Amino acid sequence: MVPPEDLGPRAELLTAKHAAFIKKFAENTSNFEYFATEHFRMSGVYWGLTALYLVGHLDDMDEDAIVNWVLESQHADGGFGGSPRHDSHLLYTLSALQVMALYQKLHLIDADKVIAYVASMQQPDGSFSGDEWGEIDTRFTYIALLCCALLQRPDAIDRQKAAAYIASCRNFDGGFGARPGMESHAGQVFTCVGALALADSLHLLDRDLLCWWLCERQTDTGGLNGRPEKREDVCYSWWCLSALSILGRLHWIDQDALTRYILFCQDEEEGGISDQPEDMADVFHTFFGIAGLSLMGFPGLESIDPIFALPTKIVQQLKPAAPSASSQSSEAPDV
Repeated sequence: MVPPEDLGPRAELLTAKHAAFIKKFAENTSNFEYFATEHFRMSGVYWGLTALYLVGHLDDMDEDAIVNWVLESQHADGGFGGSPRHDSHLLYTLSALQVMALYQKLHLIDADKVIAYVASMQQPDGSFSGDEWGEIDTRFTYIALLCCALLQRPDAIDRQKAAAYIASCRNFDGGFGARPGMESHAGQVFTCVGALALADSLHLLDRDLLCWWLCERQTDTGGLNGRPEKREDVCYSWWCLSALSILGRLHWIDQDALTRYILFCQDEEEGGISDQPEDMADVFHTFFGIAGLSLMGFPGLESIDPIFALPTKIVQQLKPAAPSASSQSSEAPDV
């Protein structure tokens, strides 16, 4: 659906409504959605808190309760589960570290145990499994590298092998898949570009070809899709833009059109942002919509780092364990 000329109340970012939407969702612990999302709640908490930080409402949540809950979710193997009752996984280990970083409480984490867990997931070919069951995905390589960067242990894993594995997943179109030979997907592109940035190995990709592929994801609605011939979705406002930002090509897409599309996906009554116009809003798309707007410099939002997926202010407070987003582009953006 192409946004109309007059967006009405949605012409502005409904910041207060979005903050209220996230807070209400977090506090409603008796509905079906609360129990149905228990297994990935750690990531949900990260999405919601980061969105709140970007709109200036992080203090709306109970910091002590959240920090204690995160700490309770670390298991004996060093990893974190989606919640205390669920097994460790790299996905939720990263989300836990990101939540603690938002509150500047990373020092409370048993870093040695986390690093040992992350390193144990690296395979002989440089790839990473997500947990003890052995699923391999390029997402997990990015996650492992970012966990090590957040904990100031960038050399705890073999970064050269990790980068080489990512390079083996590059396709003829410049994009990347979940494993070698798999279809290019914008979500995987983000994780692969982020991983190569963290490993100081962006030279292993074809910058112009990949950025062309990413720009081709913009549809007539202004929104972005994840693969050719698919519908646009607000979440790709992050997946595509973050990679373009790291590679110095953010200006290669129509940012005004994308901004209008994201704003049109707002729920003007209850708050929140949906995947597509008039669909039901959720915390996942609310975060990625706000994060996409932040990458484009939308007024009133805190800036977000496209590599760390955390507010720039938070990343700047960390010791320089890995190259920052601002140092990744080996060439000046085109004029």
